Amino acid sequence: MELEDQWWRGQLAADIYQALRYKELKLPSFKGQSPQLNLRRYFADLIAVISNHLQLCPPARHLAVYLLDLFMDRYDVTVQQLHMVSLACLLLASKFEEREDRVPKLETLNGLGCMSSMNLVLTKQGLLHMELLLLETFQWNLYLPTAAHYIEYFLSAAVHEGDLHDGWPMTSVEKTKVYMLKYADYFLEVSLQDHVFLCFAPSLVAAACVAASRLTLHLSPTWPPRLHRLSGYTWENLVPCAEKLLIAHDSDVKEDHKQKCRQPVQQQQQQQQQQDQSMYHSSGQSASVAQYLHLSGVQYPQQTLQSGLPSSHYLSQSVASLQPLPGSQHPTSQAPATSLDPKPNRSHQVSMQYSSAASCFDR
Repeated sequence: MELEDQWWRGQLAADIYQALRYKELKLPSFKGQSPQLNLRRYFADLIAVISNHLQLCPPARHLAVYLLDLFMDRYDVTVQQLHMVSLACLLLASKFEEREDRVPKLETLNGLGCMSSMNLVLTKQGLLHMELLLLETFQWNLYLPTAAHYIEYFLSAAVHEGDLHDGWPMTSVEKTKVYMLKYADYFLEVSLQDHVFLCFAPSLVAAACVAASRLTLHLSPTWPPRLHRLSGYTWENLVPCAEKLLIAHDSDVKEDHKQKCRQPVQQQQQQQQQQDQSMYHSSGQSASVAQYLHLSGVQYPQQTLQSGLPSSHYLSQSVASLQPLPGSQHPTSQAPATSLDPKPNRSHQVSMQYSSAASCFDR
């Protein structure tokens, strides 16, 4: 839960960290057997977008996605029901992690622009029934540590004045800390987007986010002794997870480069469109509809919804219609499963030196 003080700097920090690590050993197992697993990324992004809009804390966002993962892993849920399940997970997580005055209200959720795009209207009774089903599924236990619960503890020791940048002393420790925070948040969100990170312990994912940030910022040593002592993880423990984070980072850098290369072409197209529009207006005709194709916004998979349904159709369905998957059980005290971890992409080997330049960091 959110604390008023920075707990990771207090005298009880080590005890709280050890309590989280102990609880981590008893997290429910994730089997990745949901028939809708291919839609998991969409609903994780939906939770992230809504939580960012409502300015909820990262632990609430990560807990909501984790609840969704576990619930989908145990029930065969329709696409229509998954929208309500996602919002119910976010609401439960915010009640657990946020202060009472920051918990979203039903009117606030229904007032979101994406709700009309999803053809969805939440009702108090429908949302209450879904929350009760979620709580019963997790045996009324929402004390489930995620990577977001550890990241601030590790960030407290992520940058030290004795660290080197490209082999040279840092000119600004505070500036480095700012970039470290940005990169750590970025890698934390990357870990939220792919269910493959569920095969790692949450504390290891958080430590790998810090290690990947240090690699990207060209800080040495990559994993100093102080972080080893603080986290309990060696560099060798972090390599498999950090490798996946850095692969995603490289992919984003390449995509960003492609977007920048397309900008001159897009500018020329926009200029041409403006000229065409001015000609249409001068001749009394309507403007070209092509301009509306460039409007940004979150696209929702409307093709998966059945046509002709009223806005609150599936909300009125009984939660009893959710069928447990074969072999699924209620959460049990097991260590995170490791069978989901695919063979690492050996075309991208992570070593103590990372070649990708950190474009936003200047020594």
